[in-house]
Amino acid sequence: MIKRLFKLLLACILSVQASALCGCSTSIAARNNDDSMTLYVGCVGTSFPTSFMPWLSRDGIAPTVASMLYNTLFTYDDENGEFEPLIARRWCYVDLEGEPLTDDGTYDGAIDYKRVEQYYSGRPEEYMAVRVELFDNVLWSDGERLTVDDVYYSFDIATDNALSNHAGALAWTADLFHESKNGELVRQGMFTAKHPDLSGTYPIREGEEDTVMYLHVNKVFGAVTTLFNTILILPEHIWKPLVSETQQLNNKNPTGDFLYQYEHPVGSGAWTLNTEETNTQTIVLDRNPSYHLKAEDGSALYKAEKIRLMLYLDQNTAIFALKKGYIDILDSAISANYAGLMEKEEDMLISRSQGAGVSCLVLNVNPSPPYDTGMKTLFADIDFRRAVALAVDGEELVDKILGGAGSTAPAGLIMPTNELLYEPDSDILSSDINERLEEANAILDRLCPDKDKEGYRLKDGERISFELLTSAGAQDTVSYLQRQLQKIGIEITFKASGSSPETTYLYQSDFDMTIQSVILSMANADIMYRAHFVTTERSSNYGKLADIRISQLIEKMRLTLDRNEKIRLIKELEVMTAQEYYKIPLYCADVISAARTDRFTGYVCPQGGTAFNNETLKNLKRAD
Repeated sequence: MIKRLFKLLLACILSVQASALCGCSTSIAARNNDDSMTLYVGCVGTSFPTSFMPWLSRDGIAPTVASMLYNTLFTYDDENGEFEPLIARRWCYVDLEGEPLTDDGTYDGAIDYKRVEQYYSGRPEEYMAVRVELFDNVLWSDGERLTVDDVYYSFDIATDNALSNHAGALAWTADLFHESKNGELVRQGMFTAKHPDLSGTYPIREGEEDTVMYLHVNKVFGAVTTLFNTILILPEHIWKPLVSETQQLNNKNPTGDFLYQYEHPVGSGAWTLNTEETNTQTIVLDRNPSYHLKAEDGSALYKAEKIRLMLYLDQNTAIFALKKGYIDILDSAISANYAGLMEKEEDMLISRSQGAGVSCLVLNVNPSPPYDTGMKTLFADIDFRRAVALAVDGEELVDKILGGAGSTAPAGLIMPTNELLYEPDSDILSSDINERLEEANAILDRLCPDKDKEGYRLKDGERISFELLTSAGAQDTVSYLQRQLQKIGIEITFKASGSSPETTYLYQSDFDMTIQSVILSMANADIMYRAHFVTTERSSNYGKLADIRISQLIEKMRLTLDRNEKIRLIKELEVMTAQEYYKIPLYCADVISAARTDRFTGYVCPQGGTAFNNETLKNLKRAD
């Protein structure tokens, strides 16, 4: 009955919204009559960006477009734990004379982590040295050659907030032993032929002046991660003449040359912006014919010649567009309910892969004044938090909210599929739900025995009630959590988070509970464990947990130069953070992706991502 009603509702919605497609700049005929390698991609959002400065925005499609127009040094492969070449062809740790610390003693060798540990553990320097070598044939889209001086400029300005006006960039370079302020070098931690070190010990040989550089990084194996695969490299020749303390790189009101560069980006990525065809409804990307990375046979690495990103204001309309053939693929994931209907369509690929993030119920355990009052003060008691955690039924949430398209998550927040890091002892909330409810009520009978006539528990004569701050789209989750926590006598009410909850509520401690996605991996452990469980100012540690034992263990994990010991400490952290009952796992949602197969095949669906990704673009081929 529910499924029939859902189908009827969907049909009504889609028929009403079909007319909205008529105003799109690309008609169904344009796609169906297009025999080129142009991929039509549907994107859901309120608007498209008009500026394409890569550090400017993290909203909507902007980061995706930026990563296609620009490149980082490397990309990180989660499966093998290695950095794969992009702008840079190789890297290694070196000693303080510049000699490689690799298994064969050459720059091409694999990093010998035992040698790195033995060399740097006993030295008084607070840093390690890293050698990075770029490809020698990388071009900016205006034809200029990309060199290590562009990398130096990008990293240098990232440390200089007076010029960048980008707080995130300071976090990206937190482990780089280099700093500039107001355009003046404060501490040198990068060395190129044009920016040599004082001692002259790092070798840059003839012919390497444009491709080899050295970095000083903190004695943390994760120090290179954000430097290598987060910071999109900028062209020095474009931005250095424009940027000043009064006209900062992250310019909120760009005019003149600044605005022109924002709207006509010069990048080094595999794609260039087609400014003539791009508008408020469509972003058009052309394959960069000068891109330096090629397929094994020497052909273009990416098979699509052009990508047309089409804007739709809601998912219903975007799904209708896919169903009717206006587009080839959706950039965003779809719900399990839609997937069931779409699977019956001809020429339709529906893929399901485990998501990368664990959705958590976050409790405000340590609120700052003046918000350190009210019912949320109960969360300071770890037994009270344990009772709340015991009552959350992840299996019901997966079944009812996700339609079975997901899985429960362990309290340590690292999924069992991560064979390298998963610690089974952190899965402390997976026993029978009836047994958990019995234990939770026993805890609360001791802490808050009094109840009102409706069975809700009381604190100082008032009903224990918490507001759950989240988006309107998560109201179904709120409804099921209301039912679950009602079984232990706790009331939950929905509170709309608005468009900028971090600055409005979360950073200020003005909330009781919220829902947050947490991703922890080997690649981000050094950064994200601190962000989620230590740092209390403007970080992902919304509830401001302050546990000295966890903080010390995180620092120990960060600072060890023994990779096996690092893995062991992460597993220990999983158990400790689980036992805090602070970020309570709700579920790990599958990513359900949809694409048409009447024009193209070769779609690749990675874990945690949709079918619109680099691997798809490498494997795309015309349908027979």
